[in-house]
Amino acid sequence: MAPLSPTRLAGLTGAARSGVAGLLGAGAGAAAQFLTVVLVARGVGQETAGAFFSVTALCLAVATVLRLDAGNGLVYFVARSRPFDHRRTSGYVRAALVPVAALSLAAACAIILSTSDPALRVLATALPAVTCSGVMVSATRGFGSMRPTVLLDGVLQPSAQLALVGTVVLAGRDSVPLLAAAWALPYLPVLLLASVWLHRRLPRTSYLPGTAHDLWRHTWPRSLAAGIQAVFQRLDIVIVALLAGPAEAAVYTAATRFKIVGQLAGQGLAQATQPRLVRALAEGDLPRARELYQSATLWLVLLTWPVWLGYAALAPWLLGAVFGDGYASGAPVAIVLAVTMTLATACGMADVVLTAAGHTGASLANLAAAVATTVLLDLLLIPSLGSLGAALGWAGGTMVKNLLPLWHIHRRYGLRPFGAHSLAALSPWRAS
Repeated sequence: MAPLSPTRLAGLTGAARSGVAGLLGAGAGAAAQFLTVVLVARGVGQETAGAFFSVTALCLAVATVLRLDAGNGLVYFVARSRPFDHRRTSGYVRAALVPVAALSLAAACAIILSTSDPALRVLATALPAVTCSGVMVSATRGFGSMRPTVLLDGVLQPSAQLALVGTVVLAGRDSVPLLAAAWALPYLPVLLLASVWLHRRLPRTSYLPGTAHDLWRHTWPRSLAAGIQAVFQRLDIVIVALLAGPAEAAVYTAATRFKIVGQLAGQGLAQATQPRLVRALAEGDLPRARELYQSATLWLVLLTWPVWLGYAALAPWLLGAVFGDGYASGAPVAIVLAVTMTLATACGMADVVLTAAGHTGASLANLAAAVATTVLLDLLLIPSLGSLGAALGWAGGTMVKNLLPLWHIHRRYGLRPFGAHSLAALSPWRAS
């Protein structure tokens, strides 16, 4: 393999260091979210736990749909604006935030007026903050900084959720609305702090015509894709609750909680690598894109495969020991999860590469196929197999979700998750 040039080595070193920052934040967030699930599972009854997991999963799914993937759209456009055009960048932020805020407020009012469920009303009240905070934190990454994401998304939000939900559980309040309020409250300071960070870096300027058109022309396919992705990630818990009951949903949530580890590891790497991939592909620098993709895939495998293999081996004992005796029945679900994630992580962040190259329509079609696969298998399998049927449905959709974009980027750009540049992922550490 040809030696890396100083410029490429510096770029990979920066990507690796940003990746570490993203992974540290992801790890802190995963630990806090996992402990929150443990506290709820052990501290309240399975019916209450299942109801809480279902309504929060539904809230996150709705918030992700309402974000319209505006955060990733901002990363794409801000990262391409080098050197930064503050007037144009400010216009992109406004163009993204205004429709998202308006839609989330309208959705919150509609939910409050249409339901008498107190937990849903609590989460509807928090929905604008939950929705807009994700957009604002994403926008900070377009400037090349991972610090706000690590501190706000990775540390503050999940740690505050753990503290507040834990307080409700330890106080003996077996109440879904109180648990929901404790879970939702931390999104407000995250929104405010991310807004302050952006305000300090973007001077107040007049709106630049055309920025909204540019942003949404690129983002609208990803808006649909993000909604489909939200359905893919969260709908299984809701379907289990509807078809098999809240108690079965609690078992399924507990058994699949380790899924967060792999998802957040991938998210941390993707957040750090996405702006660099966007610039490399925009400049036609395919060798740089190949290096970034293959190095990120290697790190993803090294960081997650020990977790999945260990979880598959220990699941029959681990679930009962961590969550309580009633959750040991989720061991088959855990094994399906572990095997699926082992295969999925070997594909790397193929969809991130596909969207960084601007192929948002292809990404949308891939996600639609994945969700269709999951929903079809869920409807066929959950009535007879319960949580195991949901796990098999999710596994089928996950493989479709990873293999289709992998095929696309290989056919279009000749990219593979492993290759001659995989070991380059380790060279920045030797250099630094």
